Amino acid sequence: MSPPDSIVHLVDDDASFLAAAARLLQACGFTVQTFDSAAALLAQVSPATRGCVIADLCMPGVSGLELQDALSKSCPGLPLIFLTGQGDIASTVRAMRGGADDFLEKRSPKEQLVDAVNRALARDAIGCAERSRLQALRSSFDALTTREHEVLTHVVRGRLNKQIAADLDIHERTVKLHRTAITTKLNVHSAVELAQLAQAAGLIDAGVETFPKGQ
Repeated sequence: MSPPDSIVHLVDDDASFLAAAARLLQACGFTVQTFDSAAALLAQVSPATRGCVIADLCMPGVSGLELQDALSKSCPGLPLIFLTGQGDIASTVRAMRGGADDFLEKRSPKEQLVDAVNRALARDAIGCAERSRLQALRSSFDALTTREHEVLTHVVRGRLNKQIAADLDIHERTVKLHRTAITTKLNVHSAVELAQLAQAAGLIDAGVETFPKGQ
């Protein structure tokens, strides 16, 4: 059964198959929304869309592979399953290289489709939780003042208080006050924790050496 805010977005230009597949998935406990074209789906989804997409490969207008390209830009991370009656090796390879979660034939057993949907929804849930965590983390950093951000940049690189004071032309005691404010707002207890949070939030390059040897 899918989480209450997760929807299986089913896309196929074959009306009879679309209705049958929707009934099957709903009978398995999934919340399903149907679309008769890729364009119709793209008009409805956004970066906040939860769930997964199941799409036919060969559709008039926007094809399944073109839909995949469009979703990678408009809804990055939204899982995509291809369910088609006209698959070929080249299309399968391109779809999987493009990040498709699964590539199934329409005559595949129901269990394979249900398993694929469950995996896709699980991956979406993990991705959503991670995005929420990063958003909350970045909001915490946004609460810092401009000066606190300046001090933070030096702290995560292992600079000492007196070095930071000299670099910013402020008193060392002021640096200490800013460091206290930073650790309080971010609820951390050490410069190492601070550096790890800053890297996780994408504020510093993970490849940058934050604490040089000997400090």
